[in-house]
Amino acid sequence: MPSRTHMHSPYMEFAKLRSGAKYNLATSGIMSYPLAGLPVRIEDLEINGPTVYGYAPLQERLARYTGAPPECIFAAAGTSFANHMAMAACFNPGDEVLIEHPTYELLESTAVYLGAKIRHFERRLEDGFRIDPAEVERQMSPLTKLIVVTNLHNPTGNYADEETVRAVGDIAKSRGARVLVDEVYLETFYGKRPRSAFLMGEQFLVTSSLTKAFGLSGLRCGWVLAGAELVDRMWRINDLYAATPAHPAELISVIALDHLDRVAARAKKLLAENRRSLGDFLDSRTDLDFYRPEQGTIVFPRLRSGNVEQFVDLLRDKYETSVVPGVYFDMPQHFRIGIGGDPEMTRVGLERLGEALDEHGRNA
Repeated sequence: MPSRTHMHSPYMEFAKLRSGAKYNLATSGIMSYPLAGLPVRIEDLEINGPTVYGYAPLQERLARYTGAPPECIFAAAGTSFANHMAMAACFNPGDEVLIEHPTYELLESTAVYLGAKIRHFERRLEDGFRIDPAEVERQMSPLTKLIVVTNLHNPTGNYADEETVRAVGDIAKSRGARVLVDEVYLETFYGKRPRSAFLMGEQFLVTSSLTKAFGLSGLRCGWVLAGAELVDRMWRINDLYAATPAHPAELISVIALDHLDRVAARAKKLLAENRRSLGDFLDSRTDLDFYRPEQGTIVFPRLRSGNVEQFVDLLRDKYETSVVPGVYFDMPQHFRIGIGGDPEMTRVGLERLGEALDEHGRNA
């Protein structure tokens, strides 16, 4: 891990510079929702607006959507910044943070940047990448101030049920620690979204956004749900980064939240079609070990033999298809597949992925 003065995110560099391909299976979110699909009129937009520690109409919509009171909502520029602010508000440099492994690299990089000492607890393929609360408790120390998990799990798509999440929260509370749950992929349950961890106790902080499940990345509409005192601290920390957010994005986010059912219906239909294609692909493979998630936009297979980075290069260069190498999740024998793209592109990409695996297997 680089020093704080030379911090960067290797995964984000890959995502921005090297993940593009004709058949993109590296992107983990739903394909972009068109602005024309929302009732947005140019005359309804303004460049500047009355945003002082939150834009009131957006805070109200987020409260309605999440079930949290407005004073417990920090509106952030996407989930990654929400995670940054949540961490900044609840530990100090030198404190210990316990993070799941494998994990989304940016979570760990952010904690290191904020001065945390990192410990890990394992989520194992053999157990379906589930959270084992006993393992969490074993890996805690008297210095642990924060436990960090993703639900759905990034990169595997595993869903941790309420009993499991509550058990982790009870452990944290008994040790005077908090739990940060990144729930951005939980949004892919759509109308059947489980209860947020925020509603399970004051020891929880929750982050999410409209990005992954709805294809609304450009709005940067993210949030942290936390106790009012912590949220107030986040607003004050945010003063160091930005005086005001982009007001046109706030206005369009309000419109998007008012019409989220139509956005979700399109995403749900797309994901159902792509999940059938993914199922056909996984059923055809004997060279991969994998946990098959029932929800979400990602799966994280393990290549049984051969070098994954060589395979990924072959896949991109010859078959014009991209996936995310597992090295970015500290699991170098795995790779992550995203199924949030155009259904025809996803179907052909999975076919090409199979052809590349066949060739790689013959060469290996």
